[in-house]
Amino acid sequence: MTGGEIAALIAAIAFAALVVFLIVVLLKVSKVIEEVSKTVKEANTSIEVITKDADSLLIEVEGLLNKTNTTLDDVNGKLSKTDPVFQAIGDLGVSVSSLNSSTRNLAGHVSGTTKKTVKAGMVTKVGKTALNLNRKRKAN
Repeated sequence: MTGGEIAALIAAIAFAALVVFLIVVLLKVSKVIEEVSKTVKEANTSIEVITKDADSLLIEVEGLLNKTNTTLDDVNGKLSKTDPVFQAIGDLGVSVSSLNSSTRNLAGHVSGTTKKTVKAGMVTKVGKTALNLNRKRKAN
């Protein structure tokens, strides 16, 4: 074996070792790529499920908001129908207050008249009693 043959043999063995190393690396890279591919497929599936769930959830939320708006409009309509009732209650309160004031005034007026009448009655009784006493003295 000559030096060139030995160098060729070493080069061939080195090349074979390089090929074996590349095959091992490529197999490992292939497994990694498979795992990445599986992960991407799972991620895509999850995203699709989440998107479908989000779409159905958005549809339900939209329906709920529509029902809420309808209910709010109904409540506002019914509340506007009660406004005259509260206005009437307020007017009734003013009327009752006026009635109380008038009653106080009437009671004060009647009380004042009664006092004058009582005084006049007392004066009359006192006068009659004095007159009777005076007549009795003159008769004796």
